Amino acid sequence: MKPRIHPDSRPVVFRDRAADVAFLTRSTADSSRTVEWEDGNTYPVIDVEVSSASHPFYTGRSRVLDSAGRVERFERRYGRSAAARG
Repeated sequence: MKPRIHPDSRPVVFRDRAADVAFLTRSTADSSRTVEWEDGNTYPVIDVEVSSASHPFYTGRSRVLDSAGRVERFERRYGRSAAARG
């Protein structure tokens, strides 16, 4: 790696508010807010809306969507008439 062209990497806490989970990892992101971590040290904290702890793909919990209503609404706007449905 070339010297002095890469940003500094430091420990940062990413906090997922939806799942009430926090992760300590290394990142180049910076924040003016800080939090005291479990080891007693203070680290910058970045609040995120979605992480692997709250995203349905990673948790295996799918969200229920009203797909029938969405299809009917689409057909009403753009699509098939009652005669075409058969």
